[in-house]
Amino acid sequence: MVDNSGKILNKVKPGRIIFPLLIGIAVSAFLMRDFDFQSLTLIKLTASSIIFLLIAFLLMAIRDIGYIWRIRILSNNELSWGRCLNIVMLWEFTSAITPSAVGGTSVAIFFINKEGINLGKSSAIVLMTSLLDELYFIITFPLVVLFLDQTDLFSIRENSHFFWVAVIGYSIKLVYSIFVFYGLLLNPRGLKWLLLFIFRLPIIRRWRPKANESGNDLLEASAQFKNWPIKYWIKAFIATGFSWTSRYWVVNALILFMFGYNYLYLESHILVFAKQLLMWIMMLVTPTPGGAGFAEYIFKEFLSGDLPQGMENFMSFLWRLVSYYPYLLIGAFLIPRWIRKRFIQV
Repeated sequence: MVDNSGKILNKVKPGRIIFPLLIGIAVSAFLMRDFDFQSLTLIKLTASSIIFLLIAFLLMAIRDIGYIWRIRILSNNELSWGRCLNIVMLWEFTSAITPSAVGGTSVAIFFINKEGINLGKSSAIVLMTSLLDELYFIITFPLVVLFLDQTDLFSIRENSHFFWVAVIGYSIKLVYSIFVFYGLLLNPRGLKWLLLFIFRLPIIRRWRPKANESGNDLLEASAQFKNWPIKYWIKAFIATGFSWTSRYWVVNALILFMFGYNYLYLESHILVFAKQLLMWIMMLVTPTPGGAGFAEYIFKEFLSGDLPQGMENFMSFLWRLVSYYPYLLIGAFLIPRWIRKRFIQV
């Protein structure tokens, strides 16, 4: 366990914030190279605008509170609110400095374990959070599509490469959710057998021990959650819904902050929300830390029709300033203190 701890702690060194910061700032600077400063006159800041900026930060706080509540529910209240806060902030930091295609889930098991939960249950909690997140995407996006004019939402078809990235991302989420749901709640032993059978193939045989370990984690997770009362499932999904919905409304709050409360109609706000769902599905397959660079670019491509002309790149940077960069700074501050508390003083 000592060796594994060393490897994991190396992955979350505070110095790793430099790379995603450089990528994000460099892409933002590149996109704004032809920025017309006269477009700043389109901003309609008033004394009351600050309320919407505070709401944007409040929505991010609600998102984190939802995550904290969910971790506490999934741990059956074994973890205190303070420990859940540590886990969520560390998890967010890890997600921000690792590729979106990888995320922070592999390290999250380590964080939860070090906060006092046994390794099997830690794996179960991470698997369940992952399943709940994917279910939110899979259920919410079709509902939003049914409500909206699909022509507006899928104007992305004009850029077919983006459309197919979105299709691939959604398909991965759907297949993964079915896979985890079946293995976690219906037939964990059958899924473990299938994993080990697949990993007999020569090209991936060397990872068979890891597959066996994942299978054992799956069995443990199934034992933890298979007979869960329905009220716990409802609470956990409500917490998940609060978290993701709050995160997606941040852009809407920033639009109101910059351009006034009457800039968009309700349906337009819902369209902005739906486009963010699609953006996050696409970011699933990006190779950069926290989607840095790609997130800024895709924001401009998706939301250009919903913002005053010339303000897309500026809004993209402001969005990341509120929803992404704070986690890099919080994590860089929290990681050294957490390591001292969990390792040096033990």
